[in-house]
Amino acid sequence: MLFRSQYCGLAIDDPSLANIFALAAEHDVPVLVHSHGTGRSTERFRIGLGNPIHIEEVLVQHPDLRLYVEDAGFPFLEETVALMYNYPNVYGDLANLGWMSPRPVFYKYLRALVEHGLGDRLFFGTDQMQWPEVIDEAVEAIQSADFLTLEQKAGIFYNNAARFLRLSDEEIARHHSNTGRKS
Repeated sequence: MLFRSQYCGLAIDDPSLANIFALAAEHDVPVLVHSHGTGRSTERFRIGLGNPIHIEEVLVQHPDLRLYVEDAGFPFLEETVALMYNYPNVYGDLANLGWMSPRPVFYKYLRALVEHGLGDRLFFGTDQMQWPEVIDEAVEAIQSADFLTLEQKAGIFYNNAARFLRLSDEEIARHHSNTGRKS
């Protein structure tokens, strides 16, 4: 399930969205929350509405909700770290940061999340229906991050998402047999 409420002028904790989160929690459907401090905007888009701190109230109401934050909450590092520390079912997606942000900015943010011990809760996403040509650049940005271990990169590219999505051992084996890769 995808929420882009910020683009509609709503924070993620807006009461009008409560029933949707309740339904996702009831049926154990993972939820993607767009949380942007930068990027394209609409007339109703407001930076503050994307602050990940708004996610906490949703998680208080639905503590088992599996939720991942688009762009790992960039640029709201402190709020993202606090949220992820307190809610182990919150992950961060690295969708656009690797190609949209200048490389040093991306690496500073990614390194900070990893240094806070959150590297096992980050995963790669493309979010690129409009600009598929930047996917290679986003992959390369993570591959070139010399501060990440091979294990951390494997986590970002597959293993962390597999755990978040609760893929079975059989599904994981099937994915790896289709790619020839090992986790």
